[in-house]
Amino acid sequence: MADEGTTGARAIGGASGERTTKSVTTPFSDELIESLHAGDRLLISGTIYTGRDAAHKRLVALVDKGEPLPIDIRGQVIYFVGPTPAKPGQVIGSAGPTTSGRMDAYSPQLLDLGLKGMIGKGSRNDAVKEALKRDKAVYLGATGGAGALLSQRIVAAKVVAYEDLGPEAIRELEVKDFPVVVINDMYGGDLYVEGRKEYERKVDP
Repeated sequence: MADEGTTGARAIGGASGERTTKSVTTPFSDELIESLHAGDRLLISGTIYTGRDAAHKRLVALVDKGEPLPIDIRGQVIYFVGPTPAKPGQVIGSAGPTTSGRMDAYSPQLLDLGLKGMIGKGSRNDAVKEALKRDKAVYLGATGGAGALLSQRIVAAKVVAYEDLGPEAIRELEVKDFPVVVINDMYGGDLYVEGRKEYERKVDP
């Protein structure tokens, strides 16, 4: 297995100023998080976990009661997804991202416990963004509507907690070159905000 939080970078274009795609492995280290900025493209390999609002609600309830979580989230990445059932011969069904705002009420507490990355779609609230800065973590975007393609980057999957939740059970996924982009970094960078500003500069007469 690769060293914790290792990275490799390759250019995605030759023009000056174009970003590179970084190959990274889980778990994420503070050093890796410090090297990431909004707009960076990543290919994640290693173990990540799934979880949507039903699972998050249960996790935070355990935190509030001072009880241990069913998984160790320190340094880990949670993918907001409820995959469809796998067809014969498949590791997993379609696995596109869930709207991340549904997890906003729960994410700060998990980040405080050492969660380092979250994958979803859509923007996050101010409390989550502040937690990313405070706890050195990142919010990553996956392409919505591309669940079938994303599932091809998942090489193994198994339920590890809350099996009764069905598609929303917590699963441990092994991924290979899973493509994401950094939306919010630990420095307050926000790709959605920066993208709007760039667009406004281009269209402003």
